[in-house]
Amino acid sequence: MIPRYARPEMTDIWEPATKFRIWYEIEAHACDAQAELGVIPKENAEAVWTAKDAVFDVARIDEIEAVTKHDVIAFLTHLAEHVGADQARFVHQGMTSSDVLDTCLNVQLMRAADLLIADMDKLLAALKRRAFEHKDTVRIGRSHGIHAEPTTMGLTFARFYAEMERGRRRLLAAREEIATGAISGAVGTFANIDPAVEEHVCRQMGLKPETISTQVIPRDRHAMFFATLGVIASSMENIAIEIRHMQRTEVLEAEEFFSKGQKGSSAMPHKRNPVLTENLTGLARLVRMTVVPAMENVALWHERDISHSSVERGIAPDATVTLDFALNRLAGVIDKLVIYPENMLANMNKFKGLVMSQRVLLALTQAGVSREDAYRLVQRNAMKVWEQGKDFKEELLADAEVTAALSPAEIEEKFDLGYHTKHVDTIFARVFGAE
Repeated sequence: MIPRYARPEMTDIWEPATKFRIWYEIEAHACDAQAELGVIPKENAEAVWTAKDAVFDVARIDEIEAVTKHDVIAFLTHLAEHVGADQARFVHQGMTSSDVLDTCLNVQLMRAADLLIADMDKLLAALKRRAFEHKDTVRIGRSHGIHAEPTTMGLTFARFYAEMERGRRRLLAAREEIATGAISGAVGTFANIDPAVEEHVCRQMGLKPETISTQVIPRDRHAMFFATLGVIASSMENIAIEIRHMQRTEVLEAEEFFSKGQKGSSAMPHKRNPVLTENLTGLARLVRMTVVPAMENVALWHERDISHSSVERGIAPDATVTLDFALNRLAGVIDKLVIYPENMLANMNKFKGLVMSQRVLLALTQAGVSREDAYRLVQRNAMKVWEQGKDFKEELLADAEVTAALSPAEIEEKFDLGYHTKHVDTIFARVFGAE
């Protein structure tokens, strides 16, 4: 985690103190269930809860771990220092370290997912507002970076809204996928602990019991979770790339808000660079680089090894903290994005009607001209616009072969801009529903 790209709401989830607090709750709830089953004395289970207001000393746990070389044992030793060695002797009864570690990790990922879902809601709200604001703001659509046909800025925002809304649904599914716990003991057979203990702990921690664990919760669940974060990051970059292209000096159809006192370059005072969206492109790469390691964690030896452990200690906080920061940054960019409708129209008209070529092509075929000949006639006149700066409509009106098939009024009608925006409301209804 890099503090520059982190928000405290998310980093708090991954602090050692938070982790130890979750470990404590898992152990205490397990003791309650064991006592209910008559496996351990109730007074011992109750004694564990006397530490509920304790502040677990991270430095002390680290000190113990330096000797034990085992983090869970170090924590249990420190817990016994709070509740008393005799009272704590039934803590961790029948459990294995992975019961605590894996269940805790999934609690943390679930909490992280809740923050990310809230982040996405904020971004979706900004995209929706800007979509309706610019529903009818006409701009040129581009394919291969080249002028294609007219669209609207509202449709661009709506497209990004739909993509992010799919990402939100995927994240909800990923949260459900990861919200399992396992208190099943060594190799997951429940030989030394009753399945009822797992059910109780999971219920208290907001989880579902893992269907079948080995000594660890299956890592295909985690692979799906991190893959979902990677897809969301890619969608985020998709938006950032569009903004970066729109902010290019030669285009300037939109730009990031440039605040008073902001500087764009240490060398060139005139610069207003798309620094936030460039940053978002980089952050998306950081999130995506956690996906392959998560996939590789799925294959573990037999019932357990710890090859996944070191990976998850890195990728879990890194991916969630980075994506949390990035989604909030993108929501701010969208909210304050400066739009230049006049530049959009100027860019679209730069090649004097050229973007209406398909309408003319279709009209010629409907008038009885073969598609091959119609394409030849339209392209012949289109190339004059590209190469000589001619006016496309004027060239068509001066072309005898074209006017033999289409009247001047019919040619004129093919340059009606409203033709290209007539289904905007239909598309909006599909994306946003009835408004």
